[in-house]
Amino acid sequence: MKRILKCLLLLLPVIAGTGKSLYAQQTLIDVSLDSAAILIGEQTTLRLTVTADKDRPVRIVLPADTIMQGVEVLAISQPDSSVIENNRLVIRQDILITSFDSLLYLLPPVQVIDGTDTILSNQVALKVSTIPVDVENPEQFYDIKDVWKPTFVLADYYPLIFGVMLGLFLICVIGYINQRLRNRKSLLPFRKEEPKLPPHLQAIKELDGIKQQKLWQQGRNKEFYTLVTDTLRHYMFERFAVNAMEMTSGEILDFIRKQTEADSVYNNLKQILQLSDLVKFAKMHPLPDENDLSMMNAYLFVNQTKIEEVSQPGEKPAEGNRDELTEDKPTQN
Repeated sequence: MKRILKCLLLLLPVIAGTGKSLYAQQTLIDVSLDSAAILIGEQTTLRLTVTADKDRPVRIVLPADTIMQGVEVLAISQPDSSVIENNRLVIRQDILITSFDSLLYLLPPVQVIDGTDTILSNQVALKVSTIPVDVENPEQFYDIKDVWKPTFVLADYYPLIFGVMLGLFLICVIGYINQRLRNRKSLLPFRKEEPKLPPHLQAIKELDGIKQQKLWQQGRNKEFYTLVTDTLRHYMFERFAVNAMEMTSGEILDFIRKQTEADSVYNNLKQILQLSDLVKFAKMHPLPDENDLSMMNAYLFVNQTKIEEVSQPGEKPAEGNRDELTEDKPTQN
């Protein structure tokens, strides 16, 4: 008897270690639903939890697109694992599911491959309900609701506001540049401009510049006559307050005939404008004498139609008349 007890005492540690080893190797799997009752088309999450030894390889068998007929899989999350006490590993994974058939479903168990063993999870039920409809009272059906207007958020209109402001700014800039160019002023508003010369002095200055360029001597007849006629047209705009820049040669000649009595003024301008039209539109190549005559007639036209400035007593004489006054002044002995 004592010998039997002694053997049992020796076997107890072995039995206890074997039981502990078997318990440590057991793999557990649990399945739950966030909501066990949904309406048709709603979604719920099937949560899967697997607990196994850390060093023991396990594989979860997940459905591809449907769990069973009538229950569809929308998305499967990545597995999230963590180590707990007793060197155990917990794996959590979520499966988003839905159904479009009203029925009570008993979802099949999820399988986990543990070595050569296959472990099945518990089964959960999913109830899918449809919206109750009172077919006996069709007048109680509600029509489709109107589209809701979103709440006003100023930030949503920033692109439109900035676009309108930028468009107005560009319009102002273009208008400003056009106005300055039409008035032959500098584009920089803070730049100190030279005093504006009288119309005839400005025209003479521009004609002198054209003469120094020697354009027709280089075969640039069209450019030469364009500059000369533009100078005369701008002079007439300043002198007679007529929009000569937009008038034809015939309209300008008719206007000058009515404004002046001297035929020489009309003939001088007529020679320039007619020859200029032939050069610009008929591609005529004038003779050097004709070009010289055009330049001389331009000077004569400006000098014959200029407004004579009369200096008041005590007023400083103008630059253009200073030499004439000096010649009339007697020399002191």
